[in-house]
Amino acid sequence: MGKSYKLSQSYRSWFRLSDEKLITDDTIVAAKEATEEDLLVVHTRRYLNKLKWSYVVATITEIPPLFLLPNFLVQRRVLKPLRTQTGGTIMAGKLAIDRGWAINVGGGFHHCSSDKGGGFCAYADITLAIKFLFDHVESVSKATIIDLDAHQGNGHGRDFMDDKRVYIMDVYNRHIYPGDTIAKRAIKRRIELDWGTEDKEYLEKVETHVKGALNEITPDVIVYNAGTDILDGDPLGGLSISPQGIIKRDEIVFRIARSRSIPILMVTSGGYQKRTARIIADSILNLHNQGFIDKTLSGSHDSGI
Repeated sequence: MGKSYKLSQSYRSWFRLSDEKLITDDTIVAAKEATEEDLLVVHTRRYLNKLKWSYVVATITEIPPLFLLPNFLVQRRVLKPLRTQTGGTIMAGKLAIDRGWAINVGGGFHHCSSDKGGGFCAYADITLAIKFLFDHVESVSKATIIDLDAHQGNGHGRDFMDDKRVYIMDVYNRHIYPGDTIAKRAIKRRIELDWGTEDKEYLEKVETHVKGALNEITPDVIVYNAGTDILDGDPLGGLSISPQGIIKRDEIVFRIARSRSIPILMVTSGGYQKRTARIIADSILNLHNQGFIDKTLSGSHDSGI
């Protein structure tokens, strides 16, 4: 779920990490824009053709003024950056397998499925990353999605509804968008939260259920949707998690994944306050300081770190 503000979040996180010398021009992998051929691995041509209409993009991204712009501008200013973030998630999936982890400072468009976008999500980057790994990496035949954005991840839920290779764990505010009852059937481990859930309850549930999910099935890769819209004061998330709680949450997920030697791909998803960019950067710095990620970074700006 999101607003136009989301497009700049990855840039601000990027500059913070650059200031801290955690990333340099020599330690990143630049994202490549997902091509139409890439997108057609998951998306229908009918859906991609719909994105050639500005009013459709305005509806998906929840930015009404886009309705008034010619589509070539919408493609250049909105959809191209989203395709680049999508290409970054795909690339970061392979990096995670090669290096054990990858972080895309962007992506996490979990409301988009093969034939429908929504909630600022125009491309199904999580589905695409997993499908590319299934199709091109022989060692990957099972994947677990750990979705900790404040909103239900209905896009990948619909895409993997009947795919036994994909296990979905989703922790979300039960009272907010999208309330997709059909997609809920795809969630193997569903943790529904109430308004204002705070750190102690939240972190206990995250740790218990991440361990439980990985005890049920040992995947070849984890895709971790690490939304910061759980932050106290977020206008869309409705939860009350502190900045320290978000940093601890990411640490918990990485600690469990790395202790079990399961490759992990993290995408940053939703977060609609100015301070979320710094929290994302601080969390990545903490993962580095804790030894869960190497300084030779797996990914890049808009591809991942």
